[in-house]
Amino acid sequence: MTTGSCLCGAITFETSAPIKGASVCHCGQWRRQSGHLWASAFVPKDTLEITGKPHWFASSPKAERGFCPACGSFLFWQAHAEKTISIALGALSEPTGLRLQKHIFTQGKGDYYDIDGDLPQQP
Repeated sequence: MTTGSCLCGAITFETSAPIKGASVCHCGQWRRQSGHLWASAFVPKDTLEITGKPHWFASSPKAERGFCPACGSFLFWQAHAEKTISIALGALSEPTGLRLQKHIFTQGKGDYYDIDGDLPQQP
C-alpha cells in the first residue's frame, strides 16, 4: 500500500497498485503553477482512493490538475482520455522505493537551470 497527503493533511490518498513511470516534467504549465518542476508517477485511476475534496483545475481541454484547496499542495494530474492518474512524488509517504526514470517536456524547461544526469530526456 502506498499512501500520501497534502501539506496540511486535508487530502490523503492511497493505492495498492504498483506506481509506475516516475518522471520529472519541465513544461511551462507546471513551472508557472508550482514555481519549478513537477515530479510524478502514475497508477490506474480506479485504484487511487482519495479522501477529502481536491480542487480540479482544467489546465487544458485535455487534462486537469488536482490540488488541496486548503494548503495549495499540487497533488494530481490526469488526462481526460487516459485511465491513469499521476501523483506528485513529493506527496508520497516514504520510503517510496521509486527512482526517476526520465525527464519529459524538456523543450519547455526554464533557462535558469540545466538538466544533469544520465536519465533519458524527451522533448
